[in-house]
Amino acid sequence: MFSKDRNRDMTSGPLFVNILMFSLPIMAMNILQLLFNAADMVVVGRFSGKEALAAVGATSSLINLIVTLAMGFSVGTSVVIAQNYGANKELELNRSVHTSIAISVISGFIVMVIGLLFCKPLLEMMGTPNDIIHLSVLYMRIYFVGIPATMVYNFGAAILRAIGDSRRPMYYLVIAGIVNVVLNLIFITQFNMSVDGVAWATTISQFISATLILICLYRSHGAIRFIPKQLRIHKQQLKDIMRVGIPAGLQSFLFSISNVLIQSSVNSFGSTMVAASSASSNIEGFAGTTVNAYYNAAISFTGQNMGAKKYDRIDSIAKICTILVFVTWFIVGGALMVFGKQLLGIYSSDPVVIELGYMRMRIMMMLHFTNGIMIVFPGLTRAMGYSILPMLSTLVGACIARIVWIYTVFAWNPTPFTLFICYPVTWALAGMGQVAIFLYARKQIRKRNTIEIQSVTA
Repeated sequence: MFSKDRNRDMTSGPLFVNILMFSLPIMAMNILQLLFNAADMVVVGRFSGKEALAAVGATSSLINLIVTLAMGFSVGTSVVIAQNYGANKELELNRSVHTSIAISVISGFIVMVIGLLFCKPLLEMMGTPNDIIHLSVLYMRIYFVGIPATMVYNFGAAILRAIGDSRRPMYYLVIAGIVNVVLNLIFITQFNMSVDGVAWATTISQFISATLILICLYRSHGAIRFIPKQLRIHKQQLKDIMRVGIPAGLQSFLFSISNVLIQSSVNSFGSTMVAASSASSNIEGFAGTTVNAYYNAAISFTGQNMGAKKYDRIDSIAKICTILVFVTWFIVGGALMVFGKQLLGIYSSDPVVIELGYMRMRIMMMLHFTNGIMIVFPGLTRAMGYSILPMLSTLVGACIARIVWIYTVFAWNPTPFTLFICYPVTWALAGMGQVAIFLYARKQIRKRNTIEIQSVTA
């Protein structure tokens, strides 16, 4: 039988309390991860200057572009394991665990090679300013050495979250993050390193978090226990994971392409604008990453209830996650609007960087709740078994819309305001599409359930 001492039964009990208690550790984990990333940028910005800050910031959209396709497979892991867990399918669950870990290792090494080989030409294609491109290349090459570990941690965390354990992944990230911050300070202040010191600190911490998550799974009981000698890819489980993971990965990949185009446009304003945008983006992440916790909750809760065939609870999950998105936007977004300049001042003392960064932040926070809707509802839909439709909605509502915006509105009036305003506009478009797709999927699930009941009673 399953060991549920650390896990959460998502198919019974009060949903609001359970969703909130499940989301809080993920939210804390995401915030801590952002704080550790912020520490990277603060240390490098304060001790190595705005050029080093801009160099690290200029890589984020490109790193996401290269990594997100493989990371999308972890969404497939979450859905498949949650459904197997909810349906009490022990053999399928065990095979899914080992298949997921195998995928993480293989995809990690593939992404690492791609990043090492193509980071420089891609940065050049993005128009990265000449005064920082050598630092950006150095940072990315060291960073990608740790990508296999990043993949293992994220897939392992997806396994634990799918069975209701959102705390232990947070604990391991805290340990790795503290190591990251300490190594940042040692490498930069004691060894006079620059972006290379930040990159090595990040890479080392990634291997620590991956090791901890593997030890956790190895010491687990029941069907989720990871046994190294059983590591292999099972065809059916691979098919199930890819069915959800490939569209999710493609959605993230296409989304990243649009962000790369925006970053290229930011680069056209010079390294000062790059530094300002990078600092603001890092701070804005605190609003986005808290919402991401509800996305993970939507996947796990909906997946388990789908497995248990408790379809009526899915509507309540959607309503609760939507309420939490609005509350989070009001609290976190409001705080960033009020204290934005002070927070930007932590990254850089340059008044121009602070002013430009605050301009971007005000635009982004204005309708940030639409970003939450765009993020959460695909989780609900994917966990119900519909993964291609959310990808198409993001493709049209966000990716294509942003590309059109850049080559029309921004081309006609190339200012930072017209560039950054495309974010809330496209969030709203994609968000409306994701809600419509959820309603369609819910209707299809109810139809299928009615047919199943009729066939049983006939």
